[in-house]
Amino acid sequence: MRDPFFGHFLLVSFPSDVTETPIVNKPRPTRSLAQLASGFMADAFKKQGFASTELVTRWRDIVGAEIGEHAEPIKLQWQRAIDGEPTEPATLVLRVEGPAAIEIQHQSSVILERVNRYFGWQAVGRIALRQAPLSRHAIPRAAPKADPAEAERVAATLTAIADDELRMALGRLGAAVKRR
Repeated sequence: MRDPFFGHFLLVSFPSDVTETPIVNKPRPTRSLAQLASGFMADAFKKQGFASTELVTRWRDIVGAEIGEHAEPIKLQWQRAIDGEPTEPATLVLRVEGPAAIEIQHQSSVILERVNRYFGWQAVGRIALRQAPLSRHAIPRAAPKADPAEAERVAATLTAIADDELRMALGRLGAAVKRR
């Protein structure tokens, strides 16, 4: 015997308007590289004891250019909390260039003050130094100024260009290309 509801369920399962196309690929907003990298970078920093990446990425701003040039943070070592007792401040481990280690050691109280002021609470209680070469980050240098006389000579050869501003801009570009 045939089931009377069999056909009814088949008809109900299909949409009534088949001309509608479902949206499969929704456009996503573009994100910067920093936003994309922050997820996996945060995991790497957490393994080193850093709750946020800012202590490493903004190190020179936090401690100053003079200290930041000779020392960099490696990790924060947190003590295990004993039940019922407040946690102790962390130990900030710094990589320091050999000749500057004594100076950084003398400035450790200044570093502690600046780091704790940045955090807004007593996050770091002491500093441990490790003598090793620093991982140098390329500091972008300002491009040398173009020679105005050379730019004028190049612009003088561009007689076919009527717009003075465009001719001078192309003259500066030509002088920069010649300089390289």
